[in-house]
Amino acid sequence: MVKAALISMGSASSQWIAKAMKKYFDEVDFLDIREIEIFANKKEVGVFYGGKPLKDYDCVYARGSFRYANVLQAISEVLYDKTYMPIQPQSFVTVHDKFFTQIELAKHRILTPPSYLVATGDAARKILKDINYPIIIKFPTGTHGKGVMYAESYASASSMLDAVESRQSPLIIQTYFETKGEDIRAIVAGDNVIACMLRKADEREKRANIHSGGKGIIYDIDEKLEKICVKSAKVLGAEVCAIDLLETSLGYFVIEANLSVGLQGITSATDINVADKIAKYLYKKTKKFRDEKKKVTAGKIMQNMGKEDKIKHFVSNVDLRGNRILLPDMVTKISKLDHGHEIVINSDEGKITIEKIDSEEE
Repeated sequence: MVKAALISMGSASSQWIAKAMKKYFDEVDFLDIREIEIFANKKEVGVFYGGKPLKDYDCVYARGSFRYANVLQAISEVLYDKTYMPIQPQSFVTVHDKFFTQIELAKHRILTPPSYLVATGDAARKILKDINYPIIIKFPTGTHGKGVMYAESYASASSMLDAVESRQSPLIIQTYFETKGEDIRAIVAGDNVIACMLRKADEREKRANIHSGGKGIIYDIDEKLEKICVKSAKVLGAEVCAIDLLETSLGYFVIEANLSVGLQGITSATDINVADKIAKYLYKKTKKFRDEKKKVTAGKIMQNMGKEDKIKHFVSNVDLRGNRILLPDMVTKISKLDHGHEIVINSDEGKITIEKIDSEEE
């Protein structure tokens, strides 16, 4: 039985994915991130849901906005080595911050728009005096294009700073590339782009985000673009994510990544069941993760060959053949059961014990 959990804030896109996962997994729980608790002391760490220890899952797919980045990272830190998770723990902090994202991409020689991160409005104004216009000013965190501002001159940029200084938040000042209000969104799952669309901004807008009035149309991805998207996702530690890019005369520039991508726009634009493709990928990777864990367990058992009398129990999956349960070879070896032996079987809910009957012939 393959069990999975999807942790999110309950968005429509998360609901689509959870529904699609039920086609592949035997059991899927849809969990509210606001009901999650993480406990830690010097002896143990654990994840709780609704005040109770989180059940054992083969796959946990955690999604959520930047507001829950630390919670998402904490969940992943506890569970990452125990169950399959498509996103590495540190990714939740890195990708939910636009400038951290750029730093990681730049380290691996992936093109990103030249940018500055400043802590105060005064520091920003010093840069604004020497920078070429137009520019983009935005906050390090945020979704749906909110907090992204376009400035054509120093005067307009300075006015924007006056309006946002009260937030006392760091700011990103970024070179603007003229792309006629267009950008590209690609959804990555492992080594492939599973859907891609071109987003076109409303004629009164510079932001191409669907939530800002942008329109999406299917985009035929080429090998170069797919390679950049897959590499970006790997660098950021996310097997499943969205990569946003600009196509310029200098090449493709990665502007952002998204770990909790909305699926309505790209599903409508491409006519691709993106939720199903994500669910199928999660199931495939979960099966692989389980198989590799079995190999590790088997390897440890093999190391103890010759010490069978010291082995009391080990974890395995039930192998059913019709109404019969097949026992692992190691069980029969340790118990010294052989074909034809008489046994007593005791069964209860969730429990089976087998005991050999001693005979005079033996």
